[in-house]
Amino acid sequence: MKIIGAWSGHDCSFCVLKNGIPVVHAEYERYYSREKSPQGDSLGFLFDRDSKSANEAIHYASVYPKKKIKQHEESFKKAQEIIEKNKGKFHFVSHHKAHAANAFYSSNFKKSIIVTIDGGGVEDDRGGESACTIWYGDDVKLNHLQTFSPQEINIGGVWTRVTRYIFKLQNGWPLGGQEGSIMAMAALGDRAKYVDDFWKMLTVDKMMAGFKPPNQPIGAYVKGKDPIHPYLDPWAKIAEKSEQDKFDLAAGLQAATEELIRQLLEKVLTAIPDIRHMCLSGGVVLNSLAMGKIKKWFPDRLDDIYIPPIPYDGGLSIGAAQIVWHEILGHPRVEWKDNASPYLGEKWDKNHVNEVLQGCSEKIKVENCDLDDVINLLEEQKIISIFNQGSESGRRALGNRSILADPRNPDMKRIINEKVKHRQWYRPFAPSILEECVNDWFDEYQESPYMQFVLNFKKEKKNLVPAVIHVDGTARLQTVKECDNSWYYTFLKAWNEKTGVPIILNTSFNDREPICENANHALNCFLKTDIDYLYFPEHKILVSKIEK
Repeated sequence: MKIIGAWSGHDCSFCVLKNGIPVVHAEYERYYSREKSPQGDSLGFLFDRDSKSANEAIHYASVYPKKKIKQHEESFKKAQEIIEKNKGKFHFVSHHKAHAANAFYSSNFKKSIIVTIDGGGVEDDRGGESACTIWYGDDVKLNHLQTFSPQEINIGGVWTRVTRYIFKLQNGWPLGGQEGSIMAMAALGDRAKYVDDFWKMLTVDKMMAGFKPPNQPIGAYVKGKDPIHPYLDPWAKIAEKSEQDKFDLAAGLQAATEELIRQLLEKVLTAIPDIRHMCLSGGVVLNSLAMGKIKKWFPDRLDDIYIPPIPYDGGLSIGAAQIVWHEILGHPRVEWKDNASPYLGEKWDKNHVNEVLQGCSEKIKVENCDLDDVINLLEEQKIISIFNQGSESGRRALGNRSILADPRNPDMKRIINEKVKHRQWYRPFAPSILEECVNDWFDEYQESPYMQFVLNFKKEKKNLVPAVIHVDGTARLQTVKECDNSWYYTFLKAWNEKTGVPIILNTSFNDREPICENANHALNCFLKTDIDYLYFPEHKILVSKIEK
């Protein structure tokens, strides 16, 4: 049986669930406009990309408010006709329940505490809104325990305004969110200097700090176009003084956020003392710096933590479909082999790849290449972009749409920034590591298949991989098992055998745009940057630029 999940708000996406397993998850931003975090017609997107599944599906599911789907009248009518023909139903679920489902049903936990935290979502037909919820997951049931309104907890809302009005960074459509830049800055600042200010913003003054001025321009932040924020402007003036002042502000915001999350989780764990597993979802849990500290906060209370690959609103379509399969239809839990796969993008065959490459034959050289050849090129300090099978869903590149480089080179971070990513100098790059080697390289163990946790490197290992270590000795790691991605695991094994290092630098295959989806996107990104090679592992094709 197929179930369609669809979400037409920002981070628009659709999902095809087949017998309880997501087989396709497509994000609108990777097609069409190639702008980040757009709203869109998710059902029209579905009919365009996978009409076969759309017509075979018995049930459709989406998330409140209904108007997000219904405003696209033609697509909604078409979906209703399919459902009627197939004797199914269109289901609507609450925003945070979909987040909770995406986390719990994608985990292997039979029982779990579930915490969702974001900037706010609609919970029912009456328009009730929340920004944090607590659930108890028990097999196929999600038991609601508590909902916090944005007036009570709204970490996401405050971060949204602070990102734009204090740090003058992007935080939504069309250029995406740069909250990660603030987390990177935090390592360079004084955590104590402004922590009390941000604690007050997050707890007492949350509505004033999270206020969106009515005359804020639609779309991207453009210097000089935004109004003065009536509450945040004093800190915006501090941020204008120097880069170090920005670092100190970022450190205070991160410290206050971590303490609020810690206190929230402590209350939850006290109220539910017998459960030793926790699932987390919602956009705020993309704060991987905070997520990596949870086990250390509660070493005697938690055995494991799970965060799905798409915890932000792009994952709502998956959670909505999973609720229908498990809770409404009563089907048993899926037993994932290690981890639920994040590689849910559309499959692109060799004909598509060849057609794209042939259309640019005057600019590129194409040759056959095996894994050992790629390993040798990386050891020669070449930067290699990877286009392999279906793309990974979520914000993190996990080996199928990645840019890879040698982490041992202390200049590699600067080189990639200059040649490809054009990011702030202080932003780190991430390591992919063989899962069985984590304990040898990091102070603590946390499985992190979707790159959701920041951990501390062992002191004696730091000088071995300087390109993937942040200034505070941490990294947001991706742990790789053979079941997760057999090609990437084999690649890491071969790299380890060649160099004695089970780690590779891995950053997303893009340049200030959504991750590459099809071969056209990949070739365009390759040609407009100074990436050395483009590799298609599935077809063993290596592409280089013809020197002019």
